[in-house]
Amino acid sequence: MAHPLRRLGADEIRLAKALLVEHGLVGEHTRFAYLGLEEPPKAEVLAFREGDPVDRRVRAILLDTATGGAADVVASLTRGAVNAAAEIDTGRDGQPAIMVEDLVAVDEIVKADAGWRAAMERRGVTDLDLVRPCPLSAGSFGIQGEEGRRMLRVLSFVQHHEKDHPWAHPVDGLVAYVDLIERRVLHLIDAEVLPIPQEEGNFDDPAQVGPARTSLKPIHITQPEGPSFGLDGDVVTWEGWRLRVGFDAREGLTLHQLSLQDRPVVYRASVAEMMVPYADPGPARFWQNYFDAGEYLLGQQVVPLMAGCDCLGEIRYLDAVLPGGDGEPREVPNAICLHEEDTGVAWKHNDLFTGSSETRRMRRLVISTFVAIGNYDYGFFWYLYLDGRIELEVKATGVVFTSAYVEGGRWATQVAPDLGAPYHQHLFSARLDMTVDGVGNAVDEVELERVPVGPGNQYGNAFTRKVTRLARESEAARVADPTVGRTWQVVNPTRTNRLGQPVAYALDPQPAPLLAADDGAAITGRAAFATRHLWVTRYHPAERYAAGDLPNQHPGGAGLPTYVAADRDLDGQDVVLWHTFGMLHFPRPEDWPVMPVATCGFTLRPVGFFDRNPVLDLPR
Repeated sequence: MAHPLRRLGADEIRLAKALLVEHGLVGEHTRFAYLGLEEPPKAEVLAFREGDPVDRRVRAILLDTATGGAADVVASLTRGAVNAAAEIDTGRDGQPAIMVEDLVAVDEIVKADAGWRAAMERRGVTDLDLVRPCPLSAGSFGIQGEEGRRMLRVLSFVQHHEKDHPWAHPVDGLVAYVDLIERRVLHLIDAEVLPIPQEEGNFDDPAQVGPARTSLKPIHITQPEGPSFGLDGDVVTWEGWRLRVGFDAREGLTLHQLSLQDRPVVYRASVAEMMVPYADPGPARFWQNYFDAGEYLLGQQVVPLMAGCDCLGEIRYLDAVLPGGDGEPREVPNAICLHEEDTGVAWKHNDLFTGSSETRRMRRLVISTFVAIGNYDYGFFWYLYLDGRIELEVKATGVVFTSAYVEGGRWATQVAPDLGAPYHQHLFSARLDMTVDGVGNAVDEVELERVPVGPGNQYGNAFTRKVTRLARESEAARVADPTVGRTWQVVNPTRTNRLGQPVAYALDPQPAPLLAADDGAAITGRAAFATRHLWVTRYHPAERYAAGDLPNQHPGGAGLPTYVAADRDLDGQDVVLWHTFGMLHFPRPEDWPVMPVATCGFTLRPVGFFDRNPVLDLPR
């Protein structure tokens, strides 16, 4: 019997395509820009009991590549019916996401353009078979003639040979603005002719890297009795934790119905958006801002994991089944990894008076996946700990996006001779649909409050805790402040621990810089979620994405600004936290030719959820 949140299978993807064909929604030129499970509203899922009938629904974003027309469709696989089919106004609502075949089309389009070929020749590039045009999201800048067009902007890179990594040889100063529907170059920016960096950056070539070091002794991680977790389909159980693993073509890895000791904590956890804004304001690069989730679809970029490299120990893998542009399923083996890790000391004490000496070790369950988006690779690692903590760690690696380096340039770091790596940010929005001991929750902002010298504080040492209830959505767009240790606690006002305190889980934010663009910049309007570390909304099943449903070429204002405009009551309600976290990246020479992993993330930790230390019973 199907569960409402069970991941879509290959047969269901085929059935979805057949159903949409049958209803006349798929024609000769129709492509599936997105197809995914349309999850039932939260109340329906929470009320579900094994054996109950399930209406399996899908959502599809369809694109007609001949006309540029697009549609947003919801259909029931169970009933064989189309629930809704709405035409998308691409100028107002945004474009369907970029597809793999768009990347192939760009190569053909620019290489067929006489102006682009002439510009390449002026730069001394004549063997176009070794040129790699890079298709990049166009954004929305109010440029005349672009309204409603499905577009990409194209920078190019050169290879010296077929195995040469092209990122080492950017052809800078030249950009093609491409119309994907008309299949032509609309406009060519030929700003300046800059030298093409010549040094190769082939990190996988032993001749460049040198011999592998031999000084490292082996580390063996073994579990002779097998792992401590259980896996039944999509359901994972481990040391009191229970959850369901999901995977979506847009969001990638998702976690559902996390509970601990049969007490609900988080209904759904996902990365709802991810964007990478660049700092160069020049004519060839001012538009570089990528929504890797909403424009490129994180889940579609998932890669198979390698045993002994991506994960160590006693591993269990889950495959991912994803829809292709033709609506047919494709399988990615070993897309999700589950394993346990020892993370050091859990607690320890050597007692002065009793002579007691006790130490216990901490362990965590790891659920992870990796995606490759053009030059960058991102690992998403969800951690569940024995003491009730939940963490998300994002690991960024791969190859930095490159440019020609001009001496004295303000917008890039020189990482190799004549080669620059432009300044940029990596900004993520985690959507945390909370259910701390039930759906009736509230959010308190908790921080340090200093107390001035005065009566009752003669020596000035006093400080206390300041607690502010975020009662409405208009009050709940907040900025982290590490100077006062600001955190946000999701409390259940109707449930208390043995001390009479409301049970809670706290979000410990990562207080990294927010979006650095000017308040009036086009990207700020499109990525408003990245202007605050925290947003809190009242749960609504249609409010799924931090930058709106279709951020590709959206003019701005969608997503969280629209959601919170309703200014709904949050006190004792069904609340969703949206946390912006990430990293500011001023590249270093050490980031070239392949970047060591850099990390960012956040923690959810229990506060009064338990009556005492929950890992007292760990064995010696």
